[in-house]
Amino acid sequence: MKKADIIELFSRLAEDDPHPETELEYGNDYQLLVAVTLSAQSTDVGVNKATRRLFDEVTTPQAMVDLGVDGLKEHIRTIGLYNNKAKNVVALSKALIADHDGRVPQDRDALTALPGVGRKTANVVMNSAFGAETFAVDTHIFRVCNRTGLAPGKTVLAVEKKLDQTVPAPFRVHAHHWLILHGRYVCKARTPECWRCRIADLCRFEPKTLAPEERKTKP
Repeated sequence: MKKADIIELFSRLAEDDPHPETELEYGNDYQLLVAVTLSAQSTDVGVNKATRRLFDEVTTPQAMVDLGVDGLKEHIRTIGLYNNKAKNVVALSKALIADHDGRVPQDRDALTALPGVGRKTANVVMNSAFGAETFAVDTHIFRVCNRTGLAPGKTVLAVEKKLDQTVPAPFRVHAHHWLILHGRYVCKARTPECWRCRIADLCRFEPKTLAPEERKTKP
């Protein structure tokens, strides 16, 4: 995609949603880290339902350690892979206490050294909590970047690196939120809603899908 088209793409997304935010609910940096860790292979809606009561009780790593693995499981049983996630969340909480004075570190290497924290989770936390210009590539962003031609790549890491190379200021901080929300609600996996897409004319995806009423009348 040409530089002028990339600027136009993000300009339109920014016009519709000037200050995009993660849909995960949290009260502090630690709760964000926990929520993102729990969200792997789960929906934000499902995670939020499980963490509302949890986060009323747990606001710090020490409180999570005190709750323990079995106690955490009782809160997150509705989330996929909850057994392993509970173990990881308690383990990362212990690591935060032991190695970071109970604080969430701001750099990727320190974050990914925590149990259960991968590169995508680290990128989300760095961006949402600390305003870092990171690109957390999930399935939605991977799809949007390849369909549109914005940052094509065969792996999530390749797409992330391409985004880092091509997304210009002043769009870098919010870019991954715009793309994930666009993929979640417009550029859907099975049937992208091209008829209402703000960037359809810039997108390389073919064939563009028709609105439901147009599909009914098309011969």
